[in-house]
This record gives sequence, C-alpha cells and structure tokens, in this order.
Amino acid sequence: MPRPKTLIVKKLFSDEEIATREGTWIEESDIKYPIVNSNTDVYWLDDEGKKHLLLKFRKNCIPDALTQLGWDSYKDLAKASRGRGASAGPIDTTSQYWGKRKLVDTKKWSTGYLNPKGLELYELYGHFELSALKMKCDELQIKYAEDIDHKDCMHLLIKKGGGISKMKVNNQVASNPIGYYEAGKNFANLPCRLTHFTRTNFEKYNNGLPFIQHIDKLFKRLIPDAHERQLQRASLKSHLKIPKTSFSTVTINRNFRTAMHRDAGDFKGGFGNLTVIERGKYHGGYTIFPQFGVAIDLRNNDFVAMDVHQWHCNTPIYETEEDKAFNETLEPAFKDNPEVGTVGIYEKYTRISFVCYLREKIATCPDTIDPQFLTKSGHSKIQTTMS
Repeated sequence: MPRPKTLIVKKLFSDEEIATREGTWIEESDIKYPIVNSNTDVYWLDDEGKKHLLLKFRKNCIPDALTQLGWDSYKDLAKASRGRGASAGPIDTTSQYWGKRKLVDTKKWSTGYLNPKGLELYELYGHFELSALKMKCDELQIKYAEDIDHKDCMHLLIKKGGGISKMKVNNQVASNPIGYYEAGKNFANLPCRLTHFTRTNFEKYNNGLPFIQHIDKLFKRLIPDAHERQLQRASLKSHLKIPKTSFSTVTINRNFRTAMHRDAGDFKGGFGNLTVIERGKYHGGYTIFPQFGVAIDLRNNDFVAMDVHQWHCNTPIYETEEDKAFNETLEPAFKDNPEVGTVGIYEKYTRISFVCYLREKIATCPDTIDPQFLTKSGHSKIQTTMS
C-alpha cells in the first residue's frame, strides 16, 4: 500500500466566526482544497504552529463481504428522529412534515408545535377579538404586556392550556443509534441501556458486529494511541461496550445531509469513525470541515477516523440526469410510508453512513444495571416502514 499523502491546513475562520454558522447549510464553494478521495492524513496548525490531527482517510479498505453484511444487518435501522439538533439544519417550514403542523417558538434548528389540545384552543381563540383574549388572560391570571398583539396573546392562552409540545424538536431525519446509551434526563427517564432499536432488532445487531469490529480495527491501526485511550475508557464499563471494539454506540443515518455541527456527547479524547454503504448513484454529500476548507468523498468500503469535535457537515447530495436514469432501474429497498415526510427517504439512491464512537457519559453509568435494559426486548420488531 502506498504511503498516504499528508495535508497540513490552517483555520480560515476564527472560532468565534465559524460558530455563527452552526446549524446552517454549507456548500461546495466552502471547499478550498482538492477533495480528499485517496489515502490522506490531514493535520491543522494552531496559532503557535502546533500540529493537530484532523482526520485519516483510507480508500477501499473494508472488504465487500463486510460491507454487504453491514447493509443486510443495519439498512433498516436508520429510523425517523426529531432529536438531531443543529445537524438537522434550520427548521424547514415548507417541508411535508412541518406542513402538517402548526409551529410555535421556532428558532434556528428547533421548534415547538401545537398538540391536539393546542389545535382545539387555536381554533377556539382564533375567533376572539384581542380585547376578549386579554379578558381571558386576566381570568386565568396570565400576565401580559399591554401592547401584546393577537398572535402572542393566543400563544399565552394555548400554552396555559397545555396545548404546546413538551419539548422542542428538530427537522425529522432518518437517524438513530444502536449499541449503548447513558441515562436520559427527558420525560422518559431511561437508565443506562442498550438502545431501543438495538433491543428490538437484537439478532440483526449481533449478526452485523463483524462489520463494526472491522471499523474498530482500522481505527486501532491508524491512530493506535487514541484507540488505546478510548478502549481504556470504554473498558471501565465493559457491560456497555460493543464487543471487541472501543465503541459504545453507532449512529446510523440514511440520506442525511447534515448541517454544520460538532458532535455532542462523544468521548472528548476519542475520534469518530465513519464509513458509508451506498446503493445507486449520486453526487456530492462530501464531508466537509468548513473552518479549514477541507472535504472528503467518503464512499463504499472507505473509512475515515476524524475529530468530530471540530465543526463539520455535508455538502448537498444530488443526482445528475445519468444518476436519475440509473436509479430508476433499481428495485425498492425500503418500505417507506409516503405520508411521514422524513427528509431524504424518498430518494431512489441510498447513502447510509455509520458513525462509531464512545459516549462520554457511559463512564458514569452504574456497574450493575437491570438486565431487562441490556437484552433483547420482548416488543415486536421495529417495522421497516418509517413511523
């Protein structure tokens, strides 16, 4: 194997400047170097001239048989999610999903929406004059500004009536974790556990482990010191570690073009380890680090270990006319509900990305966990239709 190329870059934007673009879409025009598509190590220099590893990319280093195993085992596990934060991009009020809902408190990449009770109250109060709305606020002891307008007054009443979603959510994309997760602090109050999608697809999870374990071997081969550091951390809670890896978790994404973000919750001393499984033809979808102007073209059987704590995202994924003609010949690989409106799932091509990593807070989990949260679920298997 030829020696990898080395690319050394500097920041094109200050940390403060680049942070203002969080949750926004980044275009190919932000790429300032030739797109990395062969074996390459990329480093960045800080203000003192110290070199830091950004990524190591290797071309065609995952055997076809393992890529096929990954497809057979995991292609249906990228389920609809509204919890991907900034990576899901600015709330698209024109999308099929949000077009069916009335949004409130929308800011950047998150929004609330009216629940069924809220829709009833919206219909009720929509017929009130502003003076009547204020009287209702007074009756319910709701404080308001004297110059409040009709819309904001309705919002206060609907909120008082429990008509707004309990949590803010993001654009709905096909993205979910398998493996292990730390305790949650949301309304479900789940303990440290094997994720729901893992427990309800336990056989598929186990069958595909050689694919994930090969990714870990590549990580160890390319960045042995970081791998050892991550493995030691993961081994502190070996009952919450994917067998024979330094990972606790794998996030699986389908046709998910991410907006600019930094991965949250990952072990700060570790690396994200990525690969892609494709079906059909498409262009773009480059993984880009906008602060450095560097992008890679991650394709079937390729691998990258990268610093996911740096700002990164994807450029647009698109089809040429030739791509479209080819993709029309493909038999459907998924049974998607056309009414759901999950971004990206209706494309003829498929780009499934795998992000393998260690959750930072797994180390805080107890040594003893109720076995029901670490084994196959008695629930029915997750269907292949988005819901």
